[in-house]
Amino acid sequence: MVKLEIKNIKELPGEELKDHFTQICNEKNEYLNEYFKNYEKELAMEVIVNKDGEIYKVSVSLNMKSKKVLHVEEGKEVLAVTTRLFKQFIKDVKRQKELERKDYLYKRKR
Repeated sequence: MVKLEIKNIKELPGEELKDHFTQICNEKNEYLNEYFKNYEKELAMEVIVNKDGEIYKVSVSLNMKSKKVLHVEEGKEVLAVTTRLFKQFIKDVKRQKELERKDYLYKRKR
């Protein structure tokens, strides 16, 4: 099970933007919950939003068994940055889980 924690959401202007941001994070959290349902460790996904002038910096991290997977994206549109960030993040999390399971050893051609 993956526990979601969103930090610094107060830096986003407007309630509608905050709601849309948390909705995106919750959808990705549900997807990861389904993906990691048979995982041995209890996981915590942490999403942090920072604003520096007009630039938003969004980071997401997941502490897995072997290492911590961390991604950071920045841009002017926070929702576009978030969707781009989660797309790459989920790809890397899947790759890390395959490495932990050692899929690359028994799936290779001999």
